[in-house]
Amino acid sequence: MLTEILQTLPQVLIDGLTLGAVYAVIALGYTMVYGILELINFAHGEIFMTGAFIGTAVLIILTSLGWTSMLPAVFSLIIMLVISSLITGLMGMGIERVAYRPLRKAPKLIALISAIGISFLLQDIVRFITELYKGNYILTSPSFFKGQIKVPLDSIISGIHNPSFKSSFLVVIIVAIILMVALDLFVNRTKWGMAMRAVAQDRDTASLMSINVNKVISVTFFVGSALGGATGVLFAIQYGTIDPYIGFILGLKAFTAAVLGGIGNIRGAMVGGLIIGLVEMFTAANLSVITGGLLGAEYKDVVAFAILIIVLIFKPEGLFGKAVAEKV
Repeated sequence: MLTEILQTLPQVLIDGLTLGAVYAVIALGYTMVYGILELINFAHGEIFMTGAFIGTAVLIILTSLGWTSMLPAVFSLIIMLVISSLITGLMGMGIERVAYRPLRKAPKLIALISAIGISFLLQDIVRFITELYKGNYILTSPSFFKGQIKVPLDSIISGIHNPSFKSSFLVVIIVAIILMVALDLFVNRTKWGMAMRAVAQDRDTASLMSINVNKVISVTFFVGSALGGATGVLFAIQYGTIDPYIGFILGLKAFTAAVLGGIGNIRGAMVGGLIIGLVEMFTAANLSVITGGLLGAEYKDVVAFAILIIVLIFKPEGLFGKAVAEKV
C-alpha cells in the first residue's frame, strides 16, 4: 500500500498544488469580507463562476477574431484576467451596495439569507445568458496553453511514476502567487490596506478618524470579487469545461480553507487553500488503496468537509486565527 502511494505522490502534489492555489485565492475573498463585516459572502463562489464564464467568453471572442493566433498567449491571458477582474469587481461592489449595505444593521442571519439569494440569482442569470447564446449552459474553453510536460523522476528515484502536467499548471501557480503576494502587499503596505485593517478592527472608531467606512467596504468587495473573477479565469484555463454550478461546491471548499487558516486572516486563507487542495487530491488518488477498495475517489468531498468539522470543534479560530470576543 505504501509503495503505491509513494509511486503516485509526485502527481498528487502537482494536482493538489494546482487545485489548492485556486482554493486559496477564492478563500481570500471570503476572508477579506468577513474580516471587515463579519459576513460570510456565500455569493463569492458565484462571482468566481461568473469570472470563469467571462474569461472563457473573452477567449472565444479573441479566437473567433483570430487574435489568439496573432497575439502571444500571455497577452491573451492578461486581457482575460483584466476584463474578468474589472467586471466581477464592479459586480461585487454592486452586490454590496444593493444586497448587503441596507442590511448592515440587521441580524446577521438576514444578511446570510440575502447572500444565498444572490448566489442562486447569479447561477440562473449566467445559465440563462449562456443558453441564450450557446444553446447549452455547459461551456468549453478553446485550447489554451496546450503543452504537456513530463518530469522524468524515475531516472532519479526508481519505482516512481513520472508525473506530468499541462503548461497551464505553471500559469495557474505563477498567477495565483502573484495575486496572493499583491494582495498581501496591498493590505499591509498601502493607505487603503491600512484603512481596511482599521475598519476591520473597529468600524465606529475608524469613522471618527475620518475614514470613509462605506468606501473602504466597497473597495474591499471590489478587490475580493476581482480576485474571485481572476481565479475563475485560471480555473477555466486549467480544467477547460465550466458550468453555472461550479461556484457552489468550490465556494464551499474555499470557505472551508478560509476557516481552516483562520477566517479573517489573509495568510491563513492562503495556507488553508493549499492544504485543502493537497488533502483532496491525496484522498482522490489514494482513498481506494487505503481502504482496500471500500471507498473511492468520490468521497474526497467528505474528507474536505470532515476537516471543516474537526477544525470547528477543536480549533474554531483556525490555524492562524486568534480567538476574539464578538463585536457588539
